[in-house]
Amino acid sequence: MDLRSIVPSLWGRPAGSPDPFRAMHREMDRLFDEFGQTFRTSAPAARFNGLTPNINVSETDEAIEITVELPGVAEDDIDLTLVDNMLTIRGEKKSEIEEKDKNYHLVERSFGSFERSIALPYELDTDQIKADFQKGVLTVRLPKPPEIEAKTKKIQISSNN
Repeated sequence: MDLRSIVPSLWGRPAGSPDPFRAMHREMDRLFDEFGQTFRTSAPAARFNGLTPNINVSETDEAIEITVELPGVAEDDIDLTLVDNMLTIRGEKKSEIEEKDKNYHLVERSFGSFERSIALPYELDTDQIKADFQKGVLTVRLPKPPEIEAKTKKIQISSNN
């Protein structure tokens, strides 16, 4: 019996067959990473075995918040640094068990090192930066300096009647 016939397929495509859109997406990511690294840092972009951890960057009047999805990564395997307004997240997702006697028919889990760098628009008070890691999500809160915090002012609207 061909086990590939019982492995789930994605959108009618047999499981394990190459996805041209995924390959194109990875290649575009690689090109943009290499292009961006030329201007931002001399270190090459380390990849999460072909994948880059997903990041959200949000902003309020008081802070910038960065969340990074790192499922399966141990807290001790994450390194967070800030150098010259460049926040860098490095780490490694390690394989728990190496099984040589198994005949795998589908492998989608990835392991290896990763690195993401985010240029910040201003200098921060490094003593105020907070990082929290829960359930595979790293959250970094970067408070804005007081002179950067947005000041809200109500503007009166009038009609010309």
